[in-house]
Amino acid sequence: MVRALRAHGLGIGTGETVDAGLALAAVGFDDRERMREALAATLLHGAAQRRLFDHVFDLYFPAVEGRAEEDEPGAPAGDGSAGEPTSGPARLRDRLAAALAAGDDTALNALAAEAVGALGGYGTAPGSDGWSSYQTLSRLRPETLLARIRAMLASGEGGGSPGDVPEFADRLTDDEIRRRIEDFRERVRTEARRRVALRQGRDRVARRAVAATADRVDFLLAGRDQLDELRRTVRPLARKLATRLAARRRRAARGEIDLRRTLRRSLSTGGVPVRPVLRRRRPGRPELVLLCDMSGSVAGFAHFTMLLVQALHDQFSRVRVFAFVNRVDEVTDLVARGRADPAGLGERILAEATLTGWHGQSDYGTALGEFAERYLDALGPRTVVFVLGDARTNRSDPNLAALKLVADRARRMYWLNPEQPALWSTGDSVAHAYAELVEMRPCRNAGQLAELIGRLLPV
Repeated sequence: MVRALRAHGLGIGTGETVDAGLALAAVGFDDRERMREALAATLLHGAAQRRLFDHVFDLYFPAVEGRAEEDEPGAPAGDGSAGEPTSGPARLRDRLAAALAAGDDTALNALAAEAVGALGGYGTAPGSDGWSSYQTLSRLRPETLLARIRAMLASGEGGGSPGDVPEFADRLTDDEIRRRIEDFRERVRTEARRRVALRQGRDRVARRAVAATADRVDFLLAGRDQLDELRRTVRPLARKLATRLAARRRRAARGEIDLRRTLRRSLSTGGVPVRPVLRRRRPGRPELVLLCDMSGSVAGFAHFTMLLVQALHDQFSRVRVFAFVNRVDEVTDLVARGRADPAGLGERILAEATLTGWHGQSDYGTALGEFAERYLDALGPRTVVFVLGDARTNRSDPNLAALKLVADRARRMYWLNPEQPALWSTGDSVAHAYAELVEMRPCRNAGQLAELIGRLLPV
């Protein structure tokens, strides 16, 4: 289990693993939830890691230890034990509504196992068959039970008495019902993963079927919920990056060895350089310029990077942010004001900045040309430029001359591309042409972005 958690990016050392073993020895193996809490307390470093931990824990310490032969699709129905199907979807929905209304965790666990066994099996060939939570939930449709459960609660069937739910509490009641339904959906997903793990091996399923933490989700694949979670990680990530940059700056301030002065001083010690002389560096902070593509799915990548850089603004002497689709506009002030509402920053930029001309498709060549024409004053000998985008020009002129002019005026210039390198220069991408002029790095998730910013920025 620890190896699986490490594969997902959790920093778990040998000492923490030993502590986890001692914790299990102390709490025993009789109470599964007590085991879960003991392992979480010893292995995790923050609440953001808990969701991933719970998924992996459920694979290695499943709630129901079924036999492989009972999990075969099409196995004959039995007496209802070990998750064997005993009824069709209509009867399952009736029992599910009653269990959700009562909030009966034991019954919900049993129904999740029964539903996957009855509705989630697919395929017949070895290696191609398995269990699908999506197929189970699409047939069972638990989200459509809200009105029935509300009526059961109002009539006292959920364990209360009629009239327990007053009219003014209807909205709170609906929210609680939705929470219970979503909790049941998660139980179904856990059960499907458990059954697949029995066939394919827990290590393989833990590596491939468990959702990654927010900082390891590809920017181009992240949904709205994952992007919201990423925005919540900006401040902690910025603090960690600021600490790393400050440490690098302190080390660099010591300077390099001045060989000539060191040899001269060594004459007093018989030619032995006992006390090296260092060239002291004058402290200084770089200027940062962001040039961000705000078109399509790349916008989420640019949006998160802008928020991260804004949180790190104290680490730079000056930060200027420019956005484009096929025209360039400076959005530094919009990003600075985005602290109050980070979720709406992208929409405000698209609404208030002039990023498009006569069409709405991205055009890197035109945008780079306009930047070189209007904003070269933003560049200087201390400026580091980051271009954020996938280098897909919609088959327009890439304008390599403008990119070279910008790169020549800046101290350093890097291109962060959210696509995997295998896709560079496929279709309308000119990534390799741009990569001949500036250093292009793949940057597919928040973890890679933080690493690149911390490593590439000069001190």
